[in-house]
Amino acid sequence: MKWLKRELEEIKKQNLYRERINVEGLKDFCSNDYLGLRKHPEVIEASIKALKDYGLGSGASQLVSGYTKYHKELEEKLAQFKGVQKCLLFGSGFLANVGVIPVLAGEGDLILSDELNHASIIDGVRLSKADKKIFKHMDYDSVEEFLKKNRKNYRRVLIVTDTVFSMDGDIADLRRLAKICEEYDCMLYIDEAHSTATIGKGGLDYFGLKHKDYIIVMGTLSKALGGYGAFICGTELLIEFLVNKARSLIFSTSLPPNVCAGVKKALEIIENNPHIIDNLRIIENKLIKIFKELQLEFKYFKTPIIPVMVYQEEKALRLRNSLLREGVFLQAIRYPTVPKGKARLRLTASLSYTDEDLEFLRAALKKVLKEKKG
Repeated sequence: MKWLKRELEEIKKQNLYRERINVEGLKDFCSNDYLGLRKHPEVIEASIKALKDYGLGSGASQLVSGYTKYHKELEEKLAQFKGVQKCLLFGSGFLANVGVIPVLAGEGDLILSDELNHASIIDGVRLSKADKKIFKHMDYDSVEEFLKKNRKNYRRVLIVTDTVFSMDGDIADLRRLAKICEEYDCMLYIDEAHSTATIGKGGLDYFGLKHKDYIIVMGTLSKALGGYGAFICGTELLIEFLVNKARSLIFSTSLPPNVCAGVKKALEIIENNPHIIDNLRIIENKLIKIFKELQLEFKYFKTPIIPVMVYQEEKALRLRNSLLREGVFLQAIRYPTVPKGKARLRLTASLSYTDEDLEFLRAALKKVLKEKKG
């Protein structure tokens, strides 16, 4: 299959080639472990106990024999944390989005989706048989204008958005979207992968909103909660429906019980440490101080995602590779993850960083930028 080689050569030519990098021996400044909980001793201890009780995997899907007390307890804890009736676990955020979005809106329906939504949302929307309209990033006036003219033509309407956008770190205006949904009888699907436990308990908490029947909350266990997997939260009726309709749940092996036990412990740690998210802001401000000192262009919306803007794909790769030689891992984010000409180094704040780590990053950036000028 010679065409594979040609395709790869073309990808390299456009500076869009991707490769996996072993993180051992590198200081990682781009992971999503925002609260530093994946290595917390209590989380590890809880996970080890469940590992000894149940073994490495769950053995089956949730609907066969893969649903244990650990799964049930985590779902109940998540529902309480998010202030909703019920939650349902999925194997990953990708599986949640591609499994749930197509069953919420189908033939005769409409999906309105923000243009900067995550790839898993994009694929979930594509899998649906509903009509689709992609709106410009956070252009809620256009959403309202479209619904004013066209809502009557559709049975159901689903508005889909990230809460915190994964590559820019900005926050969707859930208050405005909730108002639109109430006025035009729409469902609101919010992806809380990067907002769970980073801006309060999540987007609804951040905006002071109560959960309503029309709001579907998706989130992941793999970012601030330090584990792996995902969840959907909503009404009891919604969860019952998804158990019967979401193919990525029905036909996938469920999460390992030890992961569920570890994440439940992570949630307890967050609840028992009310200032933990405030402490994340302190790390963010220390990073911003470094960027300002080095005159780097960056975006910051008071979330732990702080992209350093580079724009050119080739330049982003060069900077990443130079930083790797200094022992710093900062991934170059390029098209199609972000639009062409909007390449960046995606830096994230984490409570796992020490002051020594931040000084290490500052020194590496200073050296690399000096070499670039030279």
